Amino acid sequence: VVEYAHDHDVVVEAELGQLGGIEEDVVGVSVDDVSKHLTDPDQVVDFVEKTGCDSLAVACGTSHGAFKFKTEPKLAFDVIEEVGEKLPGFPLVMHGSSSVLKEFKDLINKYGGDMPDAMGVPEDAISRAAKMAICKVNIDTDLRMALTAKIRQVFAEKPGEFDPRKYLGPGREAIREMVKRKLHVLGCAGKAAECT
Repeated sequence: VVEYAHDHDVVVEAELGQLGGIEEDVVGVSVDDVSKHLTDPDQVVDFVEKTGCDSLAVACGTSHGAFKFKTEPKLAFDVIEEVGEKLPGFPLVMHGSSSVLKEFKDLINKYGGDMPDAMGVPEDAISRAAKMAICKVNIDTDLRMALTAKIRQVFAEKPGEFDPRKYLGPGREAIREMVKRKLHVLGCAGKAAECT
């Protein structure tokens, strides 16, 4: 896969360990079982060398989807730190890191949604990981929830609305604001000039 991708100028992000969540059919993993799914820092150097991947997603206790946890998550920052030490300067990624913000969960539920138990990764935990070795954080669920909440709100408040511009506009604006918020959470707001 890596050779084919590189031959076509495509980068490869690999994952070592396993995340929980609906995409993996591993929902509600107990705290005792989480450690069995974490990235083993002793395997990362060999894995990266043998695969030739361009970045590595670290399984550190996060989970895909909006229903990530039943209780406050306990992320394995020690794993992130150790992997970062073993692969200095190598791009590390954190999958399943949406925060499932209360304001959007509440809007979705207020306007007919059914996700009262949705729970995500606290933003302070995401900030902490970004200050360590993590350089990419996946937050798709937060973006989808922001869009969905605003579309539901428009349809509830204006049930006769059928013009996509009128309901997609507020959704797009919610996504824009979410991206701005996450840039601050991740500590990269205002740093685009440094990338040129």
